[in-house]
Amino acid sequence: MGARQDPEGRKRALAQAVVEVVAEVGVGRATHRMVAARAGVPLGATTYYFPTLNDLIAAGLALVSETVAAELEAWRAAVHPPTGTAETAIGNVDELAARLSRLVAEYVADQPKALLEYELYLAAARSPALRPLARAWLDGVHALLAPVVGDAPARSISALVDGAMLQAVVTGEPIDGRGLAIAIRNLAIADA
Repeated sequence: MGARQDPEGRKRALAQAVVEVVAEVGVGRATHRMVAARAGVPLGATTYYFPTLNDLIAAGLALVSETVAAELEAWRAAVHPPTGTAETAIGNVDELAARLSRLVAEYVADQPKALLEYELYLAAARSPALRPLARAWLDGVHALLAPVVGDAPARSISALVDGAMLQAVVTGEPIDGRGLAIAIRNLAIADA
């Protein structure tokens, strides 16, 4: 089936192309023309499906959010092993802190992917239309931590994790896993 007969396929290709362009040049330098060239479609196709650049960026963010949802599910499995297994829930705050700091370190180790996701995530600061998609990450981390440590510590730990990841993306330096685990532990027990 040709691209003209598959509008959903074309929209997905454009969304993937904007993700790739943003990864290379950042949100601020991405253009409809660059995305059209990357997707191998006429420029008019980008504006037909996505009239504004924000619409196009939102499509890229939605595509990335699918990946983020899968990542959050993997984090949930690491923090909350399935019931019926030998290890059912983390009752030990030290173990939670160690696991979470490992997950954060693994996430930022893939620097290009982490940078891309933060580019799109931060684009939401300028575009209210993108905020619901960006909130998926914030709400997801909170939701996986709250049942283990409570609401307030989960919010604090989520902010800490987000800040640590952003610093690692900006500096290109690896996460200090031990230091992060200590900070997570301290926040987890602060309200206990």
